[in-house]
Amino acid sequence: MRKYVFHDILKVLKLTFIKQRMLAVLITLTPGHRNEFIDCQKAKVRIAVLPIMDVKTRWNSTLELLERAYCLREFTREWLQHPKYSEYRPLFTTQDEWTIVKYVMEVLRPFRYWTLWMSKRHTVTLHHGITVYNEMFDHMDGVMRALAKKKTQWKEDLFFAVKLAGQKLSKYYTEVTPTTGMLLISAHILDPFRKLTSFTKWDKGMDINPEDETSYTTQY
Repeated sequence: MRKYVFHDILKVLKLTFIKQRMLAVLITLTPGHRNEFIDCQKAKVRIAVLPIMDVKTRWNSTLELLERAYCLREFTREWLQHPKYSEYRPLFTTQDEWTIVKYVMEVLRPFRYWTLWMSKRHTVTLHHGITVYNEMFDHMDGVMRALAKKKTQWKEDLFFAVKLAGQKLSKYYTEVTPTTGMLLISAHILDPFRKLTSFTKWDKGMDINPEDETSYTTQY
């Protein structure tokens, strides 16, 4: 398979990460910087907030950094317009760059939701395994359908990035299924809220009669 070479999107994301991390440091560097940034928000929002930093070992925190920076983008522009901060103006993220970042954030949010949802549960989660995989596969399929006919370079980049992510997820899924598949399936069927509904949906998606002996519903 031809190795896909990413163009615009990696460059924009890397540049945006650098800019927003530097701005978070600069804005929170001194009480004066912080107060002037908060002043930019007065009478415009109920609660003024500051940029946040991410943690390299937690990918969710990078998404949170981008979300906070996106919400504060207009206040950041106003802060940078102050004469004494003119030297920092090259750190401002343009609207075109934010358009790309916003789309990437939309792609990542469901993954964060399921990561946090599973990690914060205090009860058994085994019976949710198949459902979570299905939700992630469905999400990526939907993103790829939306981007399939797009010709803008960064959208093509994002399409192939999601495609590769889907292949990676499929690899994890196939590694789980042979050895522990029946355990996952049994737990899923025993869930009174699901039972065989997921397998019926699989059959419907593949245009198979649920009563056919080769159907998932019949087999399970």
